[in-house]
Amino acid sequence: MQRNIPVLTVSEKTLAQAYEKALIQLYNHGVRFKTQYDKPDDPLSIDSTMNITILEPFSDPMIHKAFPGGIDDLKEYSMELMGAKDHWVKNMNDPNDTKWEYTYHGRLAAYGAWRELVGGKSQQAGFFTINQIDVVIEKLSKQPFTRQAQMITWMPNLDISCYDPPCLQSLWYRVLEDEEGVWWLNCNVRFRSNDAWGANFMNMFGFNQFNKEIIAAGIAAKTGKRVELGRMNWHADSFHIYGKDIESARRMLFDRVDTMKFEERVYNFQDEFIQEMYNGAEAGIREKIKSYDENH
Repeated sequence: MQRNIPVLTVSEKTLAQAYEKALIQLYNHGVRFKTQYDKPDDPLSIDSTMNITILEPFSDPMIHKAFPGGIDDLKEYSMELMGAKDHWVKNMNDPNDTKWEYTYHGRLAAYGAWRELVGGKSQQAGFFTINQIDVVIEKLSKQPFTRQAQMITWMPNLDISCYDPPCLQSLWYRVLEDEEGVWWLNCNVRFRSNDAWGANFMNMFGFNQFNKEIIAAGIAAKTGKRVELGRMNWHADSFHIYGKDIESARRMLFDRVDTMKFEERVYNFQDEFIQEMYNGAEAGIREKIKSYDENH
């Protein structure tokens, strides 16, 4: 009888390598579990606790082809993590409001706040508001070796009764300086629950971009230092493939590992064509957001 949830560990140089190895480890060594989202005929999910270390987060190959999305989806998610959809959140006291209950960026940039209808108008509510992003950048700029540069998402007053509470729990940062004076931003990310097939690659890619474009860039702007990304450690309390997705994952990845070269399973993010697709997607995404706003 299974008594212990497996604790699996992966360490690889690049994002694509780490993602693939983590999925294979989960598939081979995970334990079977029911979930609250299962339909009656769904197979059991495969689950574990997972710790993934990506030693060079911005080195290629970064992008794995075996995830349910495309280059434009990676761009859209990265934009979301930087605040592009923060206005899509619902009024928490309106039972008919079907918008999102939170965004990650909203929790990081305005922790403690939510929205409510007051006199028929939507307005910000909450006892306090803290921009944790600014605080982390300020702390690391003044004291790069601090152990206090942390951001959290969990708000018990809202999340204990939330249907889909935040999977992301915390981001923790610390900086190492090398012999040439370059600052290396190291990061620990903790998820309480991480959909290994349906979301993990996009999550890791998106926070990689967030760390580079928001945190590292913010520190560099304040200090004048060159700030690069050091290792990213990704911890998921539950790292799982839903039963309904196992066949897709097997077909798109597990069955191909022995028949297809690794180089054929990945993209180089710095490839000119990939960069053109990624950066060129922004205008269309902003139009998509605008269209949604006009119809909701």
